[in-house]
Amino acid sequence: MQRQKWWKETVVYQIYPRSFQDSDGDGVGDLPGIISRLDYLAELGIGAIWLSPVCKSPQDDNGYDISDYRDIDPMFGTLADMERLIEEAGRRGIKIVMDLVLNHSSDEHPWFVEAKKSRDNPYHDYYVWRDGGPESPPNGLGSIFGGSAWQWVPEVGQYYLHLFSVKQPDLNWENPRVRQEIYDMINWWIDKGVGGFRLDVIDLIAKEPDRMITGNGPKLHDYIRELSERTFSRADLLTVGETWGATPDMAKLYSNPDGSELSMVFQFEHIGLDEKEGWSKWDLAPLDFLRLKAVLSKWQTELKGEAWNSLFWNNHDLPRIVSRWGNDGAYRVQSAKMLATLLHGMQGTPYVYQGEELGMTNVRYPIEEYRDIELLNLYKERTERGYPHDEVMASIYAKGRDNARTPMQWDASPQAGFTSGEPWIRVNPNYTDINADAQRDDSDSIFSHYRQLIALRKAHKVFVYGDYELLLPEHRDVFAYTRKLEGETLLVLCNFYGADVAFELPEALSGDMSLLIANYADEPRRGTLRPYEARMYRSQS
Repeated sequence: MQRQKWWKETVVYQIYPRSFQDSDGDGVGDLPGIISRLDYLAELGIGAIWLSPVCKSPQDDNGYDISDYRDIDPMFGTLADMERLIEEAGRRGIKIVMDLVLNHSSDEHPWFVEAKKSRDNPYHDYYVWRDGGPESPPNGLGSIFGGSAWQWVPEVGQYYLHLFSVKQPDLNWENPRVRQEIYDMINWWIDKGVGGFRLDVIDLIAKEPDRMITGNGPKLHDYIRELSERTFSRADLLTVGETWGATPDMAKLYSNPDGSELSMVFQFEHIGLDEKEGWSKWDLAPLDFLRLKAVLSKWQTELKGEAWNSLFWNNHDLPRIVSRWGNDGAYRVQSAKMLATLLHGMQGTPYVYQGEELGMTNVRYPIEEYRDIELLNLYKERTERGYPHDEVMASIYAKGRDNARTPMQWDASPQAGFTSGEPWIRVNPNYTDINADAQRDDSDSIFSHYRQLIALRKAHKVFVYGDYELLLPEHRDVFAYTRKLEGETLLVLCNFYGADVAFELPEALSGDMSLLIANYADEPRRGTLRPYEARMYRSQS
């Protein structure tokens, strides 16, 4: 059995603070609001909260543009509120995992304010600068949010690099003073009792822009090993890196069992399977189900014993999975439970994004009601290039980040119980039917299903450490696999689609197995799975 760690055995719940719970009626979620909902999360059974950024920020990119790494943005509360959240969560056995943005800061960070005053300023080299002329950037490197990645600063006669928004200048990791500033800050948070860190776009910190290299630069793992040695190794922390371009071989470096880098990474190979190959996420294509099975299974088998998986369908940057690959209409409940069962039976640390445990869905708003900078830039660029409005909106409905950022649906009262004021973004109109209050005491609800899955993980080590094997790899409707550990077998069967489907298991698995959990209340039908049906069996030899 692999080395045991608390972060392998827990389930993490991601909170997007501005959309979780507002305590003061200003329409924006905050830290006191999160504290008020900790009992709900304890009831669900999670062991850690990944908190999207709450540090001081001008909010150009919803907090991923930090102007002070050691203070809390007033919209979320105070540093004292953060300390109380760490303490109150700890009393319930829940650790707080902070979101760290180490690739870039805000252009309002004191470092950058100084950096753009002159080339001789000691903070100038905290950022990535290149020479050029007002109309001639250093090269054609593009920003992920659209347009050039270079911004001209007349005061110094140079361009600075911003791989994201123009208000997010990239930090210069080649400067040892920058790295030391970062390490000091991280250790300051460790001393406050946080349980870990999620590292935003960490695969970009070793960029070499002159060579057009952004991700996975040559010095990347040198930087991460030094970072871990100077900070993370001081405590038993969960550390997870956001690595969009990772392969299994890269993940084995990031998540080496020797602990020299990170606990795990978020890899996104499965997330790109419903876009046109070689195009952007906005260019939609049907999901290739056989590839989905192959990709998820590859990460299960290739990391075995050499690295650790993160398991997720949703986060603050992704659309709601029940709308994306499930059925958010007639089979919303069944498909949401199926997708949860499929994921939570695999090896790795499962992540639940706020509202996922309720089966919250995507939204369809007029363009004026969206708030996300990436989405709005996409709309402007594509309509100016002649794309039809309806075609652009279809992409936004399917993939826009604001799908995940609508307020948490707590109850059927006005604004879904999220705020007593006007929310910063409109609540999904279906909140009167889909909300936590309606599900917590319903034993057949999506919430109860998630709670059961989390409890099963705690009860049976096979969920955490069992070996994975894909079954029926060529079946076009069924995702089936086993997990095996020391004579214990877990069998997971999922119909990924909305029609009855026949299947046949290997004879060795047709024997005496007890049903652990299912998403239909009545008896299973032998050899048939109903629409979006999911079953999980266990046997002990």
